Amino acid sequence: MKVVLGSGAQHMRDEFLAKATGYDKELVETEIKTFPDGEKYVRVLGEGDEAIVVQSTFRPQDEHLMELLLLGDALREKGFKHLKAVVPYLAYSRQDRVTKEGEPISVRAVLRTLSLYYDEFYVFDLHNPETLKFFPKKAVNLSPAKAIARYFKEKLENGIILAPDRGALERARAVAGELGLEFSHFEKKRISPTEVQMQPVDVDVKGKNVLIVDDIISTGGTMIRAANLLKEMGAGKVFVAATHGVFAKGAIERVSKAVDELAVTNTIPTEVSKISLVEEILKL
Repeated sequence: MKVVLGSGAQHMRDEFLAKATGYDKELVETEIKTFPDGEKYVRVLGEGDEAIVVQSTFRPQDEHLMELLLLGDALREKGFKHLKAVVPYLAYSRQDRVTKEGEPISVRAVLRTLSLYYDEFYVFDLHNPETLKFFPKKAVNLSPAKAIARYFKEKLENGIILAPDRGALERARAVAGELGLEFSHFEKKRISPTEVQMQPVDVDVKGKNVLIVDDIISTGGTMIRAANLLKEMGAGKVFVAATHGVFAKGAIERVSKAVDELAVTNTIPTEVSKISLVEEILKL
């Protein structure tokens, strides 16, 4: 099985090189550049029948998506028979419904187009897993729970896993299951038009190390409020983890000041992308 890395996965290159042969996989070299007019150029230098193409489609989203399509076409042109697309972070995934007449369902357009070249599609922690129905072949929403648990295992003795809201409870359950720890979630209650109260449900955090897990961190405001509340309640250390670090300007600094450690996976390269998903990808 060959592995092809797009521009959106080059931050994982060294780890893929170090580990690929251990999973009976070989990294294929590519030539990727941009023409003076802004168009993309790709060239695949390897041969084979099956390939995994890894491409995270975060900023510049459109360039990375176009590159993923061109890599698929190039591999088919070279005679590859079976292609798996692994898209750690999928652009347009939150545009999953029509809210105003005349809008597209953007994630549907993306997935249907990718299915022209790829036989299987894998993504991590998709915003709405139900949208994978738009990919007409095999499509899998992968969990980062094992990787997150591996990273925080030694820091969570006598710990607890919390989700920032009920909607993220299954994510907390998955990480807690890997570590054999209890889990719960925060409940939000609006007490005025401008004030929302947060409270963890049915757990005692006093003296315990706490890990808050979510899928995406953008501004980080919810995580900061949750961390401050936990410290007021007597928690030991407070850690924050997320799958996708979609950080607004200054968010990393603000969250880092409020918690003992902030760590996200490497679906998107950031200064706190400490949790690697490379092994999960190589197992496919």
